[in-house]
Amino acid sequence: MFAGKDRKHRRKARIVIPTAAVALVVGVAGAFLLAPAQATEPGPGPASTRAAGPTRAELTARVAGAVKAGAVDVSASRKAALSATTGTVKGKVDPKIIGGVTSPITSAPWMAQLWYDDDKGTNTTADDDSFFCGGTVVSPSKIVTAAHCVADTNWSKFGTILVGTSQLPTLNADKTVNLHGGSPVGVWRQWRHASYSSSKIDNDVAVLTLETPVRVKPLPVTTSADTASYKAGTQAKVYGWGRTTSTTQDISETLRTATLPVNSDTTCTSAYGRDFIKGHMVCAGTPATGSDTGTVSACNGDSGGPLVVAGKLVGVVSWGVEDCVEAGAYSVFAKASTYAGQINAHLNDANLSADARADLFARTSGGTAYEYDSKGTTFAARKSLAGTLAGGWGGYNVVLQSDLNRDDYNDLVVRSTAGTVYWVHPNLTTGKLIRTQLFTGWKTRVAIIAPGDVTGDALPDLLSVDTAGALYLYPGKGNGTFGTRATLGKSGWTQYNSVVGHGDFNNDGFADLIVKAKTKTVYLYPGTGSATKPFGSRVQLRTGWTYNKLITTGDVTGDGIADLLARDTGGVLWLYKGTGKATSGIWADRIKIGTGWSQYNLFG
Repeated sequence: MFAGKDRKHRRKARIVIPTAAVALVVGVAGAFLLAPAQATEPGPGPASTRAAGPTRAELTARVAGAVKAGAVDVSASRKAALSATTGTVKGKVDPKIIGGVTSPITSAPWMAQLWYDDDKGTNTTADDDSFFCGGTVVSPSKIVTAAHCVADTNWSKFGTILVGTSQLPTLNADKTVNLHGGSPVGVWRQWRHASYSSSKIDNDVAVLTLETPVRVKPLPVTTSADTASYKAGTQAKVYGWGRTTSTTQDISETLRTATLPVNSDTTCTSAYGRDFIKGHMVCAGTPATGSDTGTVSACNGDSGGPLVVAGKLVGVVSWGVEDCVEAGAYSVFAKASTYAGQINAHLNDANLSADARADLFARTSGGTAYEYDSKGTTFAARKSLAGTLAGGWGGYNVVLQSDLNRDDYNDLVVRSTAGTVYWVHPNLTTGKLIRTQLFTGWKTRVAIIAPGDVTGDALPDLLSVDTAGALYLYPGKGNGTFGTRATLGKSGWTQYNSVVGHGDFNNDGFADLIVKAKTKTVYLYPGTGSATKPFGSRVQLRTGWTYNKLITTGDVTGDGIADLLARDTGGVLWLYKGTGKATSGIWADRIKIGTGWSQYNLFG
């Protein structure tokens, strides 16, 4: 990407649609693994049941294998799929970057290298699948990249994420690999957009969840309401290690950056016709000149990296023309604002069973607690949580699921009957639970909510309502502690007998609140992402609701939109699947989960 000293790959081109990354200057030096906390108690959920991830030696070996294979572009098979044209575009669709200057990792600490190496278990290299992409740390345990870097792969088994270095790995004389200070991290699970099209390179976004969180300053994802970042002429930055010239397959050994002006949809459509999909894509840069001279463009090796405007991720490097410099061509990115809701859903998807669906905690009046793992629109047989918390579960009257330290392991916020609020979180090494005191004197708080991030800083927050009807915000710091509380409303919130929320109900990328008035009317308070005014005006959703319990644990169905569970007076539990609409159509027709749920007096 951009001119400079390059490293030649030693294997067939893998044209993995390398992506260009946009830069956000953040004063954080390097990256290192987050050390696990100390453990005290055995705990439920993924911390005690999840299989151990790959060792550092295994991760390093994967990088070495990819480097030895010359995994710079994408494989021939991947190239065929990603080079298909769908309309009037000239030449083959094929992503890349040319032009720019070197950049220290301190200027873009959220930049990640994605190395993939699968030799297929054969003695020939002909079927090897080894490639390199860029990515962006958007949360301590989350990487946003391009879907074409994730499709038809198993990152958990064959991939390594490298953070904290501006240099690509190199081979030592003894064939070992030098990571140049970078920290290798494994991938726990992967998600790519369900409607990703390899032929159109459409919906080209993906999220990788890391085995171990990294401590770098994340790059925030832009919001769904962001239009200013896409105004024609807006200056955006792109970063990457991709090709620096159209004449060889060499990629840059050192991270580089360039500034590209954002173009209007009209300009992009004029250049690419039907290949440019308005609303899903954005193109940037000045028209390529037909040669390296005067061209600044993303190129092979940059795929999956970020396009940055005003300190936000606004695009993901997706595609361009073959060899990057064809006269009149522009770099094309997946438009992050369009996918903000789905991306953010995967930044706050920690759950009891460690999959992509939110689960349910339920406790009987006798104090016995159970875990119900979601199967999509039903729940698996309950699992007893007896003995998982010292002293048992009978001494609490609030249990909320969250991930306060953004390590992607499910945490609980609980309130004791004495009014003390605790953070219950797992130790990643021992699988035991730690109970950390957060607040005291909350016995009379009529509602406590763990909605996720409501201030727009990618860190989970906490809300509470007191007996006077005041609503308070406690901004999370991402480490289980909170900043000074802010008063969002001095009165009026006691008109609601239910104030709940966990996740994004209207698919705009912001955490919302669902409330039920004593008049049996249900409302949505849509999130805004603003620290000073995190919720917009309420929207009426339903009337006549007689449910005695509303439960929000997140995305139960796994489609990226928060859902609602409701128990009626007969003890029947219902699932209201989210549609993403901010109107009375916010939920699809309810689905009956089952009867007998009156036995529980606490959900979370």
